[in-house]
Amino acid sequence: MSGKRIFYGVVTLLAVIIIAVAFYLNSLLPIITGYAAKNLCSAVFVSGRQPAEVENVDLNFSFIKYNKNEVNFDEKSVTSRFLWGKSKAVYREGFGTTLLREVPEEDLRKIQFPAGTDPCYLQDTIAWPLGDILPDTTTGIDLQKLGRISTELMSDNGYNGNAFAFLVLHKGIPVAEVYEPQFNKDTKFLGWSMAKSVINALVGIEVMKGNMDISKPAAIREWRNTEKNAITINDLMQMQSGLEWNEDYGNRSDVTLMLHCEEDMSRFTYEKRLEYPVGEHWYYSSGTTNIVSYLLREQFSNDSLYYSSFYTELFNKTGMTDVIFEADPSGTIVGSSYLYASARDYARFALLYENDGVFNGERILPEGWVDYSRSATKASNGAYGSFWWLNRNMALPSAPEDMYYCVGHDGQRIFILPEEELIIIVLGYSPTSNGGMDFDRLLKDITGIL
Repeated sequence: MSGKRIFYGVVTLLAVIIIAVAFYLNSLLPIITGYAAKNLCSAVFVSGRQPAEVENVDLNFSFIKYNKNEVNFDEKSVTSRFLWGKSKAVYREGFGTTLLREVPEEDLRKIQFPAGTDPCYLQDTIAWPLGDILPDTTTGIDLQKLGRISTELMSDNGYNGNAFAFLVLHKGIPVAEVYEPQFNKDTKFLGWSMAKSVINALVGIEVMKGNMDISKPAAIREWRNTEKNAITINDLMQMQSGLEWNEDYGNRSDVTLMLHCEEDMSRFTYEKRLEYPVGEHWYYSSGTTNIVSYLLREQFSNDSLYYSSFYTELFNKTGMTDVIFEADPSGTIVGSSYLYASARDYARFALLYENDGVFNGERILPEGWVDYSRSATKASNGAYGSFWWLNRNMALPSAPEDMYYCVGHDGQRIFILPEEELIIIVLGYSPTSNGGMDFDRLLKDITGIL
């Protein structure tokens, strides 16, 4: 009798374990299939990459590599399946790719990207930086040594990373520009969290127009008469809102749920409880950036003006004419993560900040905005400003303390070294699970040849 009880007890325990594992796995399936569908769809239809190449490089990890992906070139969509899970992502002109969550596909496809975003100039016919006619001016940097660094980075894997593109500006002029064979100057690369710094610029533009005051409460309707009503736009931009958040990309966390399971990413974030006193605790949160993107949307009377303003107020004025900033199913731009731009576009964006918010002779950001952006958030110990990373804590010891930079998932970087008049762009696939790229040594080698 006791033997039967043990047997039934073991069977019951195994059943409970199996049910628990199945339940947890079921909760992961939208993330597993959503990641594959969204990123493959964008890579193919925004970046122009081959599906097999993307699957062999960007999607070749963890459970993601076990997805069965179907690319439909006629309707421009990708459907990914793993076990009993399935996700679909669709490409729409102007919007890039959107992962289908709650909003019906036919409703999304009815929404047209606004006209009037054409820059009205041809970049092939005008000079850098607005155009693509590069100067042949020498800047004093050792081009031969820089060429060897480029080869070590791109061909020899000498910095322990997989770079797709490498671009260096010295004194505002491109002095190195190298791509892996399948990419070129027109390829749109996913910037991941480098998008946050572009949201910084879009807020700056609205501040200069008098439409936003970052020192005032964010004024989200759902926050009225709650402690969260004290959160300012500045608190959100400096990652000190105090809102509960988990930025761990390795599991079922807030950031992975937001990006792969939610129809409205800003709402998902602003409904989080207040975990710390407002303005006193720093924690990196992609969610707060999407709240700010939502607040930008609220400045416009309609969505056509919201979407077109990115081009008329920023991208076209800085030569970033082919940028795609993707939206979530609710229509809010995913300011935390989904920006696609060429290496030259990222370099132009960095030039805007290196030149104190002025581009091609026109002031685009308010006076003092760049200084504000690179001023350390009180609780970050010199690591973070306003949607910009800082080197005040010497996280990269071979780089100068006044360097500020953009960081994107899997090894995307924009480094601005103001005193050295250097801008360094690295784009590719260099996940930290493989050790990550040795950016410190790369910076040391480049600054060493000035």
